[in-house]
Amino acid sequence: MLSFHVITLFPELITTYTSVSVIGRGIKAERLAIKTYNPRDYCPDKYKKVDDTPYGGGAGMVLKPEPFFAAFEDIISGLDDEKRENMPVLLMSPQGEPFRQKTAQKLSEHESIAILCGHYEGFDERIRTLATMEICIGDYILTGGELASLAVIDAVGRLIPGVLGKIASVHEESFSDGILEAPQYTKPPEFRGMEVPEILRGGDHKAITKWRRKQALLRTMKRRPDLLEKAELSAQDRKLLAEIETELDGN
Repeated sequence: MLSFHVITLFPELITTYTSVSVIGRGIKAERLAIKTYNPRDYCPDKYKKVDDTPYGGGAGMVLKPEPFFAAFEDIISGLDDEKRENMPVLLMSPQGEPFRQKTAQKLSEHESIAILCGHYEGFDERIRTLATMEICIGDYILTGGELASLAVIDAVGRLIPGVLGKIASVHEESFSDGILEAPQYTKPPEFRGMEVPEILRGGDHKAITKWRRKQALLRTMKRRPDLLEKAELSAQDRKLLAEIETELDGN
């Protein structure tokens, strides 16, 4: 089971999302666990003050280190030495490294993950010392780290065995091997003049596998050519790409 420990000023944002759909089913199946820690609960003053004005002046308020350190220490106090030592501690930040599928796969190998969600103008810099990794989900600014943390929880949680119904589908998805997913179809075979490709209805599984791989490579070439430059392509992949280029030149 993988446990997420989320430090957030808005725990209801985390629990509302994770209680439903795939992640919710993973929790019910005891494959996942989500626990939230509100820094306000760790403030010694009666006003539960978690932020203050920045030294040196400037707009906005900065999150104070004391309640975040106290919340984090509460997390690790409940872990054994091995889990504490191996637990990734993620800080959601636009300054972090881009979150990719390979990162999600690597994180899914752990038993416990801690996530720090910021808000307001930002963190006191000393809070960053708690993190083993800073993660960014895109080149834009959110009002807080909760949405980013949910993206991580969803992407990582669905990789845990038993969370998704068919684990084989995980390995065929976009980015799982560095390229985009091939087109998918279901019934009816024709809808408003748009037909399911005949090859998918023919029952030749070898031909279908080749068609899907070729379509995945074609889609990646058209939409994300940068991925092809980094993907680990097999000799068969390169042969299919040559076929695609020939067909495109012919058209």
